Amino acid sequence: MKKIILCGALFLSAIAFNNAKSQVSVNINIGSQPAWGPAGYDYVEYYYLPDIETYYYVPTRQYVYLSGNNWVFSRSLPARYSNYDVYSGYKVVINEPKAYTHYKRDKIKYAGYRGNHSQVIIRNTDEPKYYVVKGHPKYKGNNGKGNGKGKGRGHH
Repeated sequence: MKKIILCGALFLSAIAFNNAKSQVSVNINIGSQPAWGPAGYDYVEYYYLPDIETYYYVPTRQYVYLSGNNWVFSRSLPARYSNYDVYSGYKVVINEPKAYTHYKRDKIKYAGYRGNHSQVIIRNTDEPKYYVVKGHPKYKGNNGKGNGKGKGRGHH
């Protein structure tokens, strides 16, 4: 009888553990972020683009903008923004549900970023350049070449 109770308890605990394990989720969407997104974020729900007062909803890859009094969700920007360069415009990361419902607040709060083109983006060129800095796990120092104080002779 004890064996049956013990086996039953183990069986139920295994089921409970499996259910708990399957309910754990991690919010990482770096693979679905646009190439023009700012660097340094492993999760983004919305980008707010102050230059054009528009949002970009990352999970569905849609721009969210006002047309009259209605919010429009679209895979592309409207014709009025055809000259806007998403790579050079500043992006504000906003991780809250339906961020566009706070448009009046965001428009005022981020107005100072209009025309700001200093933000580092994830990818911007066909030939990406990678820099490994001191402290990074792949940093190898100067590999025994020179004293690390520059004045190299074209051996980069």
